[in-house]
Amino acid sequence: MSQLNPSSFYRLKQIIGDRNSKPPMAPIFPVSPSTWWRGVKEGRFPQPQKLSPKVTVWKGSDLIALAEEVGNAS
Repeated sequence: MSQLNPSSFYRLKQIIGDRNSKPPMAPIFPVSPSTWWRGVKEGRFPQPQKLSPKVTVWKGSDLIALAEEVGNAS
């Protein structure tokens, strides 16, 4: 898993990866976009923040907490 900065914001492609980008982005959480959004809706994944109408981000601290929670569950 890549290093997450708790004070940074991350966009969806940074979280779930994008193998079509150059260079390809490795996923932090290897799930599909629909799985990620379903998890957000169900409360399993952190709630996003809107920076503008077309920019949605997640706080690094929330992603770190999720990674620790997933790590403790295994």
